[in-house]
This record gives sequence, structure tokens and C-alpha cells, in this order.
Amino acid sequence: MKSQEVSLYQEIQRNTEMAMKAIDTISDKIYDDALAMQMSRQSIRYSELHNEASRQLVEAKAQNYQGSALADVVLKTGLRYNTMLNTSTGRIAELMIKNSTNGILEMEKALKHNEGAGERPVALAKQLIELEEKNVARLKSYL
Repeated sequence: MKSQEVSLYQEIQRNTEMAMKAIDTISDKIYDDALAMQMSRQSIRYSELHNEASRQLVEAKAQNYQGSALADVVLKTGLRYNTMLNTSTGRIAELMIKNSTNGILEMEKALKHNEGAGERPVALAKQLIELEEKNVARLKSYL
């Protein structure tokens, strides 16, 4: 497996891990059943993409993405701070839209920096971008 493929799979892992942690962090603040269901579906889909990237890296005997505790703390603290005074459905949707938009940007940059990656990792990265775009569109209805 080429180093660009490894990098792309690792970025998919990082991106999906951050998304799942964000959902996990705010899930207890969601009081709208439809939004809670939407977040659960998103988390499952992120998990599937994460597992596929992990599987590809394991098969190639490549290093999995290793997240940092600091990044986790920053994400969780930021979400908790931003929902401290306002846990409305609109606020939760807004925060998740911002996270998804950031995820799209990060994956687009990863694709640009790893143009030599093969078909499989590029297709998986594009699936993640498509998922994020659909999430943004769905979440806009909660604003």
C-alpha cells in the first residue's frame, strides 16, 4: 500500500472518530427525538466508514490513526461550552453542521494532498464527503 493511501485511510479514521465523539458528547443534550434518531444513524454510518478504513490498513499491515488525548479534550470541551447555556435543537444542529462542514474541508484537503492514492481510498473518502454533505442538508431542517 502506498503512503498516500495510508495517509488517506488514516484521515478517514481521524475524521470519523471526531464525528462519532462529537455525537457521543452531545447526545445527552438532544431532546428532539427526530434529531436524536438522525444523530444515531450518522454515528452508525461513520462507524462503518471508520471500520472499512481500519480494515484496509490492517490488511496492508499499516499503522492505524492514533488520536491524541488533547484533540479529544478540545473537541469535547468546545461542544460542552457551546451547549452550556443553549441546548436547543437549533443550536445542536448548528454545531453539528459546523463539525460536518469542517469534516468536508479536511477530507477535501486530504484528497488534494494525496492525489496519488488508489481508487479504493479515494472512493471511501468521497463516500465520507457525501455522507457529510447529506448530514448538513438534513440538519438544516432543525435550525
